[in-house]
Amino acid sequence: QVQLVESGGGLVQAGGSLRLSCAASRSINSINVMGWYRQTPGNGRELVTTITSWGTTNYADSVKGRFTISRNNAKNTVYLQMNSLKPEDTAVYYCNALSDGIAYWGQGTQVTVSS
Repeated sequence: QVQLVESGGGLVQAGGSLRLSCAASRSINSINVMGWYRQTPGNGRELVTTITSWGTTNYADSVKGRFTISRNNAKNTVYLQMNSLKPEDTAVYYCNALSDGIAYWGQGTQVTVSS
């Protein structure tokens, strides 16, 4: 089992940057895939980006070239660097960990991008 706690959300103007952090309650070395999803009111969660335990990354087309996922295994933390933010990036961002076939979620952090 693993608990995930996100931080770093907030209000930013379009074109600005934010860095989200996801701190895990235990070592993430053995967690197969970690990632970030986002959700807006009335919609389901959509994949933003993932990173495997060996460092392979995957991005939604809407964020390619603007967002970067990284992981620091020593700190049991995954990061999401978001640059060139757009109003359509406004959402609650959730951290996800997939381990031994079980998906774990954080509580989410709100990101609001003003135009």
